[in-house]
Amino acid sequence: MASASLLKSSPVLDKSEWVKGQTLRQPSASSVVRCLSTTPSGLTIRASSYADELVKTAKTVASPGRGILAMDESNATCGKRLASIGLENTEANRQAYRTLLVSAPALGQYVSGAILFEETLYQSTIDGKKIVDVLVEQGIVPGIKVDKGLVPLAGSNDESWCQGLDGLASRTAAYYQQGARFAKWRTVVSIPNGPSALAVKEAAWGLARYASIAQDNGLVPIVEPEILLDGEHTIDRTFEVALKVWAEVFFYLAENNVLFEGILLKPSMVTPGAEAKERATPQQVADYTLKLLHRRIPPAVPGIMFLSGGQSELEATLNLNAMNQSTNPWHVSFSYARALQNTCLKTWGGRPENVKAAQDALLLRAKANSLAQLGKYTGEGESEEAKKELFVKGYVY
Repeated sequence: MASASLLKSSPVLDKSEWVKGQTLRQPSASSVVRCLSTTPSGLTIRASSYADELVKTAKTVASPGRGILAMDESNATCGKRLASIGLENTEANRQAYRTLLVSAPALGQYVSGAILFEETLYQSTIDGKKIVDVLVEQGIVPGIKVDKGLVPLAGSNDESWCQGLDGLASRTAAYYQQGARFAKWRTVVSIPNGPSALAVKEAAWGLARYASIAQDNGLVPIVEPEILLDGEHTIDRTFEVALKVWAEVFFYLAENNVLFEGILLKPSMVTPGAEAKERATPQQVADYTLKLLHRRIPPAVPGIMFLSGGQSELEATLNLNAMNQSTNPWHVSFSYARALQNTCLKTWGGRPENVKAAQDALLLRAKANSLAQLGKYTGEGESEEAKKELFVKGYVY
């Protein structure tokens, strides 16, 4: 499958190119490209006026040895995390925790992008510095969660669909002005509930519409159809469903003229269900997942940033490392939330005197996954906390 446009190779994005306050550019006449076709009628394909910048941003996020810190939990979900260490869900506590994360020294060595919740995009650290500016100074590209969450899908087998397309164009334009340069939209597919053809089509179409709108407004879209770990299914069943889902997703991305060189993917690894009796080794996960990617993902896509989906910190890192033992046509990396933050959060415990130790725990995990992205992770010296399973049945963000 080919991308919607052909571009010359673009250099990695310089920090100054995503600094907050850039003037929004208006689409020009060159935004519409007439492509020659072998059919009697020509094919008109729109290309975003941000095309070159989108490619540069995607390449920056998909840079060697780096991945994404997903810290875009909603305020409600952040509250659950805080509750696990005995803290109240207040803006001050959320601010303190987010400050801890973004100000970890030299985090940018291992992290190229950070996905933020809307509150965080406009928030300052406890020292009064804008969080976006702190990230940019670290060489980390700010991103933003733009979906509005999952709701029941009428006519399906108790499945969900993701809302948030209404008003998305104006919101993404505002997020660009605030300093965001990429976006995330998470929808889910449940294997125990089917998945039904309706649910798969709805997930794929919603992702494609979001991706097109995000690119129109200067944001690189992360495309995330999460195949939930919930269930007792085998790894072969996960692989079968993933083939169907990604075929549908790329069909509708092409239908919506999405620029493949200007997107990033956030897929689930191909694993057995969390409640399956037979577990898979890192090598098996790598073999199945890479087979899926080679069959479904065009090499024009610059980066595959895997979600951890409830795997333990150690398991997520081992699986990523196994996938990077061979040369891949894409940057194969991480976009982890719990699998980067779990030990960090427990170490902090809400106590100011523990901030440095918590940041050290975050950097340890970030470095481990950086090594895994390079295929050089050994697994030595891991804590017992890193080995704990993080799966939560029916987990919501």
